[in-house]
Amino acid sequence: MDQKMKVYVTGASGFLASWLVKRHLLSGKWQEAGTSVGLEGARERLTLARADLMEEGGFDRAIMGCHGVFHTASPAEILVPAVEGTLNVLRSCKKNPSLRRVVLTSSTSAVRARDDFDPKIPLQDESSWSSVEFCERLQGRLRNADGLEGWNMFTSMMLHSATSILVYEHEDAHGRYLCSSAELDDNELTSLLSARYPSLPIPKRSDALDIPYVEFNTSKLKSLGFKFKSIQDMFDDCIASLVEEGHLGQV
Repeated sequence: MDQKMKVYVTGASGFLASWLVKRHLLSGKWQEAGTSVGLEGARERLTLARADLMEEGGFDRAIMGCHGVFHTASPAEILVPAVEGTLNVLRSCKKNPSLRRVVLTSSTSAVRARDDFDPKIPLQDESSWSSVEFCERLQGRLRNADGLEGWNMFTSMMLHSATSILVYEHEDAHGRYLCSSAELDDNELTSLLSARYPSLPIPKRSDALDIPYVEFNTSKLKSLGFKFKSIQDMFDDCIASLVEEGHLGQV
């Protein structure tokens, strides 16, 4: 796709979207964003647009004329508000004759929030979907502030933004793509981090949880030429950034 095409990013002040906006600006793309961000190249190539995620038609003006839309914004409340907000964005996209592609970012909850996993078949792919009934029960637990622990799926912000741009620009990209470089339970994660960064106050072990192991098949994404970083490299980058910004001493 033409690198100079105009794209729109929802929720641009959010953690995921701000990295996406940054990569777009550094690549020279013109773009609009759903809220204010202070990034290199913004003065020349970034236009800010206000839109209400929960208002039908609220994105019509912002999206009109754009060639691509990256939807990352989501309300804190899951299920109905998140679904309706996404539908509002997609309805606005449908009204734009210039639009060539929409990239929607979701969490692993769209795949793994279910209680009918077959332990003999832990590998999940793009055909796997969460259970609506299970999500409704999960929402009730969140409202009641129950502790939710389990498996940790890792994809760094740089990898997420690179993936989003790849599936937007690649002519053969279509449908869903799972993006998860590693799956570790709480105990595996704490063991890895405490051994790799012994000077940090990280527990050496966590209590084992009786939950099914879930692994994602990312071969579809890799078929586009995408390469994941290792979990060790991602955390090394994270720690180095925290040290550089003064949030941590030398590790």
